[in-house]
Amino acid sequence: MLRTPFFLGKLFATALFSFVSVIALAADKPAGKVVVMTSYPEEVVSRFEAAFEKAHPGTRVEILWRRSGDALSYLRKPNQGNVDVYWTPAQRNFQILAQEGAFRRPDLDMTGLPAKVGGFPISDPAGFYLASEIAGYGLAINPQRLQDKKLVQPRQWTDLTAPEWQDEIVFPVPGKVGFAPILIDIILQGHGWDKGWALLQAIGSNAKLLGQGGANISDDVRNGQASVGVSIDFFIKSAIANGAPLQFIYPGITGYSPAHVGIMKGAPNPEAARAFATFVLSDEGQKILFHHDTRKLPVRPAVYANKPAGYYDPFEAAKAMPFVFDTTHALARQGLNNTLYDVLISNEHARLRQTNDKVMQAERAANTAALKAKAAQARNLLDAVPVSEAEADKLAPQFVFAFDETTDTHRNDAITAQWTARIRQNRDRAEQLAQEVLNTAGTK
Repeated sequence: MLRTPFFLGKLFATALFSFVSVIALAADKPAGKVVVMTSYPEEVVSRFEAAFEKAHPGTRVEILWRRSGDALSYLRKPNQGNVDVYWTPAQRNFQILAQEGAFRRPDLDMTGLPAKVGGFPISDPAGFYLASEIAGYGLAINPQRLQDKKLVQPRQWTDLTAPEWQDEIVFPVPGKVGFAPILIDIILQGHGWDKGWALLQAIGSNAKLLGQGGANISDDVRNGQASVGVSIDFFIKSAIANGAPLQFIYPGITGYSPAHVGIMKGAPNPEAARAFATFVLSDEGQKILFHHDTRKLPVRPAVYANKPAGYYDPFEAAKAMPFVFDTTHALARQGLNNTLYDVLISNEHARLRQTNDKVMQAERAANTAALKAKAAQARNLLDAVPVSEAEADKLAPQFVFAFDETTDTHRNDAITAQWTARIRQNRDRAEQLAQEVLNTAGTK
């Protein structure tokens, strides 16, 4: 049959359309590799990697492991180091990178993925990065030591302030233990600035302060060196999964440290990046978090219907906890809070304990209205914070976060010296008043 030019042109156009359609269809499907930067350990990463590659044949996951402190500089390289996805529990890194415009909007289906747990935000309000799991703050308990010491199991932060808890608590120093800064602000926002710092001082007076290694808290409690460790749940639950005879309790006022997943603005393979993020947030991906070697809290409430027996459900617990947390506020003042904790507690630990012991003796001995008033005055002096919350918020920008690199480590020496002098003066006067109470009460 004779082929006319018109017919041949039509045939060529049809073939070209089909070819272009195939190319377009292929472009819509993830292929090749997706480069994922993370600080998660191998036992966590390997399960997600294997499950994702099974669900997406032909797409390989390449893991680039970086500690949170090194990740920022790497992702600031040209082309963002050719990273597709940043996926890690480093909340402050995500905030900084988002402010620098490092992420593209993931454009994922967010159905069934709330941005908050009760009143506690977990995802970026602007939507550039999303919570992929959360870890909760609370109390690691050694039941046997509690029994041996005849201590009542604590349920709230305030339960740890009584004198019988002295040397029975391990507490992380926020300037040295990575998960601890948010813990400090949970207590401050949950109880108020002044009452929160009073509570932290009372607990700190009783506690053994841990200067490094959050995982060491579970070791100290498991080995019977303390009855209670203030910690984040995954350290303790991992120890429990490996046979440690511990329990973990979430206090009535608690909060969460979210991990996030974000797609880099310069991702070489954005479709594969989107597929990986989608998988991490899917039912299948979220259920991986229940594995006994992972023990994280999923951010998809629906998967808790199939949770292991006894597994904590933060969304259910939040219904009974009307606590609204301001993450932006907390992150902005972390550097100041860490410094203030050191000035009030870490650097003055022996003196804090001495004064607190004396004031508690006076409170127990006071047997008249006048003596009770004087003991209360001593307590107020001990609890006093050398800077108001409003003043702290103004000063916060000049305090560098302890885990950031800086060459100007002494920029706030004058301020901290003033705070220290005021604290010492208050504690001198508190001890003097407490001793007056004891002297007077002892003569009656």
